[in-house]
Amino acid sequence: MLNKLKTETEIVLRHIEVIKIVSEHQPIGILKLSEITKIPSHKIRYSLKVLEQLGYIQASPAGAVATPKAAELMKNLDTQTDEIIALLKKIKAATES
Repeated sequence: MLNKLKTETEIVLRHIEVIKIVSEHQPIGILKLSEITKIPSHKIRYSLKVLEQLGYIQASPAGAVATPKAAELMKNLDTQTDEIIALLKKIKAATES
């Protein structure tokens, strides 16, 4: 039951890593992103596609660039992560009873 949650969490982690690297090294291409992150280029390509659709990055002739929406996401990441952790702790507590 939790396998899908784990898989989706790993994908979100990858997307966040990509946003962070794009923000730090923009503009940046797929091969350079793959080299820096050690993530295969096909997974980088997928993350870039998803992140562009969500408005966190934009394609440019020189490579991917972060949008203001990406900066906002990173600014609020701790709060959002803490909310998810709290929910996961509730799940864990429910199994300890």
